[in-house]
Amino acid sequence: MKRNKFIASILAFASVPFLSYSQTQNTFQRKDKGFKVNSGEGRIHGHIKLKGVNSNVLDVKISGNDTNGDLAIFEQTSLSPSRGTPLHIHPLQDEIFYVMDGSYHFKVGEELFDLTIGDSIFLPRKVSHAWTQVSEKGKLIVTFQPAGKMENFFLTMSTLDHDPSIEEVAKIFATNEMLVVGPPLKID
Repeated sequence: MKRNKFIASILAFASVPFLSYSQTQNTFQRKDKGFKVNSGEGRIHGHIKLKGVNSNVLDVKISGNDTNGDLAIFEQTSLSPSRGTPLHIHPLQDEIFYVMDGSYHFKVGEELFDLTIGDSIFLPRKVSHAWTQVSEKGKLIVTFQPAGKMENFFLTMSTLDHDPSIEEVAKIFATNEMLVVGPPLKID
């Protein structure tokens, strides 16, 4: 009996390097050079012009492909006053917004927040949230950790040739690891 426990312990201990191999492999495959993305430019796709939920423009600053999916950062130029996202959940990602210009209204869980230039907000994974642009124009830095499928989501929204129905929006969200759970926020 003691021999079986000993052998099981040795096997369990020996398997640890194999369990962490994929994480280690990702670390070794990461980019080994820094890069610069100029102001007003997107790293990979140029300007991603959204359609549907809003008509904002996104520039990929740091792609999930740059970080093996650990992180993605976007600059969003907001051109859709009184419009924003439906109430939704990211089951796998935290999200951070930093306001560079303009003003926005956020709902995180049951709490409401108003943000202006210089403010930031943390939206934890698995917590419902939505935001609406209050000002005529605005600019945000949006960070996702891990990157998830957000870049694909934005690219999909930019290829629409029509205003999608609520059902179509929910389907696109779901395909990209998000769950729509309510309507967009209204500005009072």
